[in-house]
Amino acid sequence: MKTTLLTGISGYIGLHCAKELLDSGYAVRGTVRSQAKGQEVRETLAAASVDTTNLSIVELDLASDRGWNDAAAGCDFVMHVASPFVIANPKNPQDMISPAVDGTLRALRAAKKVGVTRVVLTSSVLSMMGSMKTGTFGPSHWTDVAAPDVSTYTKSKTLAEKAAWDFISEQDGDTPMELTVIAPGGVFGPPLGRNISGQSMSMLDQMLRGKVPMVPKTAFPMVDVRDVAKLHVQALTLPEATGKRIIAASAQPNGFQSAAQLLKDEGYKGPSTRIAPNFLLRLMAKFDREAKGMIGLLGMHLSADNSETRNLFNWTPILFKQSVLETAAALQEIQGKA
Repeated sequence: MKTTLLTGISGYIGLHCAKELLDSGYAVRGTVRSQAKGQEVRETLAAASVDTTNLSIVELDLASDRGWNDAAAGCDFVMHVASPFVIANPKNPQDMISPAVDGTLRALRAAKKVGVTRVVLTSSVLSMMGSMKTGTFGPSHWTDVAAPDVSTYTKSKTLAEKAAWDFISEQDGDTPMELTVIAPGGVFGPPLGRNISGQSMSMLDQMLRGKVPMVPKTAFPMVDVRDVAKLHVQALTLPEATGKRIIAASAQPNGFQSAAQLLKDEGYKGPSTRIAPNFLLRLMAKFDREAKGMIGLLGMHLSADNSETRNLFNWTPILFKQSVLETAAALQEIQGKA
């Protein structure tokens, strides 16, 4: 049985990756920041009918060297999912950028030291979209972190991914460690468990509650979290995925207005399809860090060239409509039990 070190197992994507790994016959060593989180992970997966016999939990911190080598020892693969994710720009950009970059390098150094053969890294299409507003981006595109209005989160994902590729290109040894990057678009899909504090889930939850009177004018490729997890697991062993930046997103753009319309058509009363004027969001950005984090996405209508992903993985994405409606149903069930 192959063992995968999975960082960020308690997160929205991490939990789905854990389920996919365990269901596929892998042993999983998941990293958390506290044992309380570890117990929550076990209970969440068990409630989702996942056999956790081959799950172990270790405490690690993206900002500390302590424990990384021990955590990676004996693992065949590393799946590095952990990274800070909030839309709001922090007061100090390094509060988000440093854990993303340094945590990625800690995972890679530990993997290399103990002889791990392949690392799968979670990045984002934000590392490719840059300051483009229209057109199509692909795996060869890179975001210019010095461009105007690029959010701190976008910078953190771009710089972390570049650091990873630099590490791989500069490594010594006769048997170089392999890297595959999975770059999700905007992620929807039912959460595992009842924790909906993550950015995607909380936004949709607020829309359902009628707490979002206007939505930003932006549209870019989206993806279901279940597809993201499957692509991560397939990338561990697919030889052709070595050295690739894999776009995990639909080709066509969708936005919060599209999601709101789908929900309204289904009979939900809370979502609003009113578009927030760009000038209003720019004004709000002077006082609100979350609004400031959205500025770079305003007016965006981008498509993705995901042909390589479809071909390599024989992948047909879950439809955006299915993803949004199943997410909404899951959120309503969670809130009904709250």
